[in-house]
This record gives sequence, structure tokens and C-alpha cells, in this order.
Amino acid sequence: MFKDNENVILHTDRKTPFLTFSALSDIPFIKHGFTTRLGGVSEGYYESLNLSYSVGDEKEKVDENYIRICESLEIPYKDVVATHQVHKTNVRLIKEQDKGKGLYLPRDYEEIDGLITNEKCIPLATFYADCVPLYFIDTRKKAIGLSHSGWRGTVGRMGLKTVEAMQKAFGSDPDDITALIGPSICRDCYEVSEEVAEEFRKEFSKELSDDYKEILTKNPAGRYQLDLWEANRIVLKSAGLKESNIHVSGLCTCCHNDLLYSHRASKGKRGTLAAFLMIN
Repeated sequence: MFKDNENVILHTDRKTPFLTFSALSDIPFIKHGFTTRLGGVSEGYYESLNLSYSVGDEKEKVDENYIRICESLEIPYKDVVATHQVHKTNVRLIKEQDKGKGLYLPRDYEEIDGLITNEKCIPLATFYADCVPLYFIDTRKKAIGLSHSGWRGTVGRMGLKTVEAMQKAFGSDPDDITALIGPSICRDCYEVSEEVAEEFRKEFSKELSDDYKEILTKNPAGRYQLDLWEANRIVLKSAGLKESNIHVSGLCTCCHNDLLYSHRASKGKRGTLAAFLMIN
């Protein structure tokens, strides 16, 4: 168990450590995980399990990091499908022919922050260093989704867009979807500008005025603290998910930057974490 957080389990019994989540661990047809900064070969700012090719790290080291984490997660390295994240709300349906794209094979898509599939043995991967990972599992249709939701994606209701994509592709009923809001920056660590605060005021105050107060608060200095966990919970609830099926990991990347990469804590000098989700 990860320290005092009963929602998160830190696995140290394999070559490369990783996190799993209690709310997803009893779903028998999936494998899931979230990486730490431990157990890789990267050096300097990227120490040690950096999973991004675009932050300046050496390609050979990132390749080795992927091989190590995929071995620990027991997922096929060459079949991983990766997003091309640009802080938008586009979701791509992944098929058998997409195996390896964005990691092992060239990507023939751009501007994709979310992935969905109902096919077996295709590991989906999305990337983080404070933004919010969103895991989706339709336990009836046996379909999954994995989406990246930073503040722009949250304002754009990425969680809703992913649920809608699963409804269209698989006939998913929101009642059957379990969702998890993964490790990301907490409200206490996430001070935002007036411009960002205004975006959230416009988007959430219309229909969710009661909950809005919890999303955006002022600190003693008069600046805004943004709660991305609560905002995404509200988005998932508005997408039709049962409250009992919406789970929050409660693990802050910034508070735990010794274990997890945090853009805010490191002032941008960091590696990148990954979320993985696959149907067995």
C-alpha cells in the first residue's frame, strides 16, 4: 500500500516499480498501471524512468525504460499505442491495426488526448507530469478508455467526450462504466492565473453552481487554487456515471515529487509518467 493512501498500491516486488488502484484491481479482464520515476536508466533531470521522447532525454534510454516497465506490467512492449497529446479533447478508437503506433511504429494520427478500445491485448498509454489521467472501464461491454485531462481538457470536458466516444463505438451505458481519476496535482499545489480561473468560472458556474465553489477557491494571498480532481468528478457525474463508480486516487504528483514527476515542483525540468490500460 502506498504510505497512508488506501486507494493506491505501490508495487515494489518487480524489477520496475509501478502503481495500481484499489478501485480497478478487482476488475478481472483488465491490466492497469501508473508509472513512478523509479526503476529506469535515465539520468539528470529525467532520473530515472522517463517515458517521453520529447523532453530531451536519449532515445536509447527511453526505449530501455519502456522495455522495463512493460515487462513489469506484463504487457507487450511492441503493441503499446500512444497518444499525441496537445491538450485537446479528441478521442481515437484503437483497432488491431493500430498496435505499436506512437511508440514502436510511426503514428498516422495527431492531436489525440484519449484512446478507447474493446480489443484484447492492446495496451493504451497516456502521459503525465501533473495533468489528470482518466481511466474508464465498461464492465458490461468489456471496453476501456484512457484519457489525458489537463486544465484545458477539463474545461473541454474530456471525461464526457471519452464517455460519449465509448457510447458511440461500443454502445456503452454510463451506468456500467467505472472511472478513476489518477495521480495528478492537488488543489493545494495548483495555483492558477485569473485567466484560467475565468475559464472554469464560465464553464462550471452555469449548471454546477453548487459544486463550483469546491473547484476554485482563493488562497490567503488572494490567488486561485484549482481542484482538477473535483472538476473531473463533476464532469464524469454529468456524463451519467454513478457516483459510486467514480473514484479518485487522491495522490498528488507535486506533493510526492520524490516518487512522481511534477512539472510544477521541478519548474519544467523533469521526465514524464505514463498511465497504461489493457484488456487481457
